[in-house]
Amino acid sequence: MSRDFTYIDDVVEAILRLIDHPPAPDPQWDGLKPDPGASFAPYRIYNIGNHEPVQLLDFISAIEDCLQVKAVKEFLPMQPGDVPMTYADIGDIVRDFGFRPATSLRQGLSSFVAWYRQYYGSGPP
Repeated sequence: MSRDFTYIDDVVEAILRLIDHPPAPDPQWDGLKPDPGASFAPYRIYNIGNHEPVQLLDFISAIEDCLQVKAVKEFLPMQPGDVPMTYADIGDIVRDFGFRPATSLRQGLSSFVAWYRQYYGSGPP
């Protein structure tokens, strides 16, 4: 299974790029021939993500490396409604704002573990 993990600093960066650019209505929009990706109403939806699915076992391995502890894994069958892979299509936000996440999975996990230990003062070495 694969998931798209996005470090919080990258999410904040994307939002900061968007915040001063509210969408405007599309005056060319035609209700008789509607484009589902546009509207006369002023809105725009952007996916914010990493656009790089990571195998869950690789994610677990990266956490193990950061914590210097081996995880006890219990493998179960697919759960109802789950999907094998998810990831964000960030093409629109790249095109419109030049946004691309900058934090690798390992860098993000390392920063998170360091923050967690500093904040909570606990956890494995």
